[in-house]
Amino acid sequence: MELDPLDPTYVNERLSQPPFITVPGVVNVRDLGLYPSETFPDSVIRPGFVFRSGEISSITEDGKATLRELGVTTVYDLRSDTEIQRYETPSPDIDGVDIVRLPVFKTEDYSPEMMAKRFELYASGKTEAFMELYSQILDNGGPAFGTILRHVRDRPNEAIIFHCTAGKDRTGVAAALLLKIAGVSDDSIAEDYALTRVGREPARQMVMARLAQMPMFASNTEAALNMFTCRHETMLAFLSLLRDRYGGVEEYISTFAGLSPHDIQQIRTNLLISNENSHIDVSS
Repeated sequence: MELDPLDPTYVNERLSQPPFITVPGVVNVRDLGLYPSETFPDSVIRPGFVFRSGEISSITEDGKATLRELGVTTVYDLRSDTEIQRYETPSPDIDGVDIVRLPVFKTEDYSPEMMAKRFELYASGKTEAFMELYSQILDNGGPAFGTILRHVRDRPNEAIIFHCTAGKDRTGVAAALLLKIAGVSDDSIAEDYALTRVGREPARQMVMARLAQMPMFASNTEAALNMFTCRHETMLAFLSLLRDRYGGVEEYISTFAGLSPHDIQQIRTNLLISNENSHIDVSS
């Protein structure tokens, strides 16, 4: 079954390979570097610059040291105040690293009515339901994504990591925008998205325990398990949505994040390096 637990041996082996990075206390940490650009031949995403992950609230002291060793200067947290309060997962203090809160959704977006609708969409596990969710993320996330993009534009020597709770949906949208700016192919972006299925597996019991506290999931295990879906075709559908409804990545960033074509070009320049022999295998 698609959502049965993954084999632990496979998970441990996969997590020990790129693009996964081991940061003690944090799950689903990946380097977005080395993905090849389809649009700009012989160029790849610069490694060691942009990382994605699940929430970092449980990071250990060794994990904090690892972030510093990676050169991370800023953590961008896409979670809402409501999530942090509900799960009691405040951002940690990390010496030498700034924690910047960038909630995609405002407090009012977490009304009982809005939450019931959002969870209903998640619980369905259907691609069209996720497209409605991801459209909500795009409609609300422009300011947050714009802040991340401005960091890439202005501070190319200061590595970042961005995350939401699972590192799947809001984080996946942010990663897709960055990769698309750099001309990475849809298939490669979809493969990156699908890796969260492995990256999130160590937190499976914790996630299920959290969901069990919510009435609609407590009595519906299948709906809860659908929260783990990270299908390749879901991201492909999202990228089509980005093109068809929002005019593509550059038009979206211009309209929702307020960045100019010159800004986008500078972001692209800072993301890419020339290295025709570099590649990353995300399919093994």
